[in-house]
Amino acid sequence: MTIEKPAKPSLEERIYNYVMNGRVVKSIIRSGYPNTPRNQMLMVATNVFLHLHPTRINRTHVKITHTFCLGGLSFFMFLGLTITGVLLMFYYVPSVERAYEDMQAIQSTVRFGFLMRNLHRWMAHSMVLLVFMHMMRVFYTGSYKPPREFNWVVGVLLLVLTLLLSFTGYLLPWDELAFWAITVGTQMVGSAPLFGEANRFILIGGYEVGANALIRFYTLHVIGLPLITTVFMAVHFWRIRRDGGLAKPL
Repeated sequence: MTIEKPAKPSLEERIYNYVMNGRVVKSIIRSGYPNTPRNQMLMVATNVFLHLHPTRINRTHVKITHTFCLGGLSFFMFLGLTITGVLLMFYYVPSVERAYEDMQAIQSTVRFGFLMRNLHRWMAHSMVLLVFMHMMRVFYTGSYKPPREFNWVVGVLLLVLTLLLSFTGYLLPWDELAFWAITVGTQMVGSAPLFGEANRFILIGGYEVGANALIRFYTLHVIGLPLITTVFMAVHFWRIRRDGGLAKPL
């Protein structure tokens, strides 16, 4: 009697068995289901996305009405502005001869350019509104009180940075509305006592809004202010975790 050897599985069969046995999933998710308090703590503490949140929270904290997700929505708008802003940078040149023409080309000839520019604009307006509403919520619920007073100051700085991001981006289309809006805005800065005129000169790179102002506003809008905002947001999130998570409303 002869014993036949089992046929060697094909490459497709081996890939199918490897996937179906769960090895791919297990190689990505290295820990099991957090069914114990200890595993839950380890899952949160060792995950780069979850470590900002406490392992235990009050029951009221999971309700949408606790914070209305205003802080998270503000951060989501910042991420959306970063993505759409990078896409717009591929077609925009910060030059007084090309800025307006590039903006017109983005809206008329670039595929999905009209969508990207309008998403960027409306996300900028939404971020200003959401950050302001977030601070109102924090104030009216008393979430700024000790030990969270330091984070309140960081939040105020983030509000100022948000307004500066919106202000510096206003000049970039280089149309009549943007030109005169920035002219009036910088004149308001120059009317401040003591260092007002000096600050205006530094901001626009001269005595009139021109090529120097455009390149300075562009650099601040795409590099300087986003980097500073990212640092302060990281500090803001860290302080939320350090202060015990979300503050319970009064």
